[in-house]
Amino acid sequence: MAGILNSLSRVTKKDIVLSVRDIKKIFMEGGQPLNILTGGGFDLAAGEIVALVGPSGSGKSTLLQCVGLLDRPTSGSILIGGVPVHQMTEEERTIVRRKKIGFVYQRHNLLSDFTALENVMMPMLANGVIEEAAAARALKLLKAVNVDHRALHLPGEMSGGEQQRTAVARALANNPEIILADEPTGSLDPAHASAVFDLLLDIVRRNKMAMLFVTHDMNLAARADRKITIVNGVVNKL
Repeated sequence: MAGILNSLSRVTKKDIVLSVRDIKKIFMEGGQPLNILTGGGFDLAAGEIVALVGPSGSGKSTLLQCVGLLDRPTSGSILIGGVPVHQMTEEERTIVRRKKIGFVYQRHNLLSDFTALENVMMPMLANGVIEEAAAARALKLLKAVNVDHRALHLPGEMSGGEQQRTAVARALANNPEIILADEPTGSLDPAHASAVFDLLLDIVRRNKMAMLFVTHDMNLAARADRKITIVNGVVNKL
C-alpha cells in the first residue's frame, strides 16, 4: 500500500490525474442485466475543469460514483495518477479517496448534529490530522467560502446557500487533486446557484485542481474547459 500511495504523491500539476478507459457498469434488476455504462472513457488533467452533461438516467452519477471510488465498475480501468485504483482493495481505495478526491453533492449532505466547523474538520480528522490543526484549517476554508460567520452554527440554522458553501469547504478539507461535483448547485435558486458556482470555479482554478462536474445547466457547462457526455451508455468527448 505504501508503494501505491507514494506513486500517487508524485503526480505533478501537468499530469493526467484521472484516466478512464472502456468503463462498463451493469446492475441487476429483476434478475435481468441493466447496462448503465457500456464503454468509452476520458482523461482529466491537473488544473482542468470538465463538465459531464446528458439527459437524466444516462449514467452520469453512476460514472461519478465509479471514478470517485464509491462504487466499482463491472469492467474497464480507472487510473488516478497513473495508478490502477480499480484493482485496489477497499482499504486502499478508501485511503486514496480521502487523500485525493473531494466531493460536492447536489444536496449538501452535512451532518445535522455538527456545526459547520465540525463538518469541515471531519475529513481531516479521518486522515489523522490533529484536532487543533483541523479546526484552524476548517476555519480558514469557511472564511474562503465567505461563511466563517456561521462556523459554530448547525446546518439547520443556515440558509441553503450557506450550507452548500460549507459543503464546498468540506470538499477542499484535505487539499484534493480532484473535485467531483454532482449537480453542485441543483438544489439552489438561480441567484444562490450562480454565486456558489462562481466561488467553486474560482477556488478550483486558483488552486490548480482538476474538477469533473455533472450539470443539466448548459450555461454552467459552457464555463468548463470542455464537455463530455454519455450516449447510449458510452462515455464520449464532445
